[in-house]
Amino acid sequence: MIISGIYAAYLGRIGITEPGSPSVEGLFALTRAHLERVPFENTEIQLGRPPGIDPELSVRRIAAGRGGYCFHLNGAFAALLEHLGYDVTRHLGGMSADRESTEVSGDHLTLTVRIDGEAYFVDVGLGDGPPEPLPLREGSYERGFRYGLRPLGSADGPDAGWTFLNESSPFPAMNFRSAPATMADFADEHLRLSTAEDSPFLQSFFMLRRNAGVMNRLHGKILLTLDPQGGRDKRELAGPEELFEAMATVFGRELDDLTAADRAALWARVERAHEAWLASQQD
Repeated sequence: MIISGIYAAYLGRIGITEPGSPSVEGLFALTRAHLERVPFENTEIQLGRPPGIDPELSVRRIAAGRGGYCFHLNGAFAALLEHLGYDVTRHLGGMSADRESTEVSGDHLTLTVRIDGEAYFVDVGLGDGPPEPLPLREGSYERGFRYGLRPLGSADGPDAGWTFLNESSPFPAMNFRSAPATMADFADEHLRLSTAEDSPFLQSFFMLRRNAGVMNRLHGKILLTLDPQGGRDKRELAGPEELFEAMATVFGRELDDLTAADRAALWARVERAHEAWLASQQD
């Protein structure tokens, strides 16, 4: 298989040089590698220069050492899988703090991939999702942490869509429609999420990454490491040096796009958000 320049660089970023022909084993390996090496993050949104969601742009950014959120990560991964010959469908999804909700808000892009007649739920854009694809069938799945899939709404069944359940997440449900979507379906929501003052991507700086079976979460100054057995290591980063060291080493993000002014601005935002959070705890 001949792999073009940007996709070869993308594969190099995730540590896979010979992806082979489409297969279940290949899909699992690509998904695991992506989750371990490419962080869910909102650095550029925090700095006021949100990147667009054109998949080719996202592929180039990831190859250059950046991350992103679901529209970037799943958008790029879908393009990579299609380049490698996989049968990929994009779906309109929505995150929910209510595991019983059936609303599809449109703030999430997720994927399914069909191989040898079987469909798989694939998502590298949740940050804290499963480390490998799940069969698109109702059931519970133990993949270190516990996950589940069920039809979206008891009346409509899987033809309408699915609910992905994640017990360890602040958003335990993600609903998505079975119907195919295009990247144009996410343009308005991307604009809102990346520029609106009430967007969580504007209000807080965060990064997430699956790493050697544990979950790493950075929320402002607070760095958390969670393991499936309930272990929890929490520490507060003392200054900008610790923040940028964690970004580079724990989350694998290249920092060469960040000037000294960018770093100062990001740390100032982190400090302000942390102080506001501390004040809210005293109310």
